Amino acid sequence: MNHLSSRRLRNERGQGLIEYTLVLLLVALGFWLGVKDGNVGLYLAKNWSQVRDCVSQPFTSCDGSK
Repeated sequence: MNHLSSRRLRNERGQGLIEYTLVLLLVALGFWLGVKDGNVGLYLAKNWSQVRDCVSQPFTSCDGSK
C-alpha cells in the first residue's frame, strides 16, 4: 500500500509540471501573436530603436523627440 501511494504522488508531480508548461506555452503564444499582428510590435520596435541609439551615442540628446 505504501508503494502505491508514493508512486501516485510521484505521478501527480509530473502532471503538475506538464500543466504549468502548457499554460506557459499558451501565454507565450498569445503574447507572440499580439505583438506580431498588432501595433504593439511596431511600437516596441520603434522604442527599442530609440534605446539602441541612445546607448550607442550616450552624449547626444535622447529625449524621445524623434
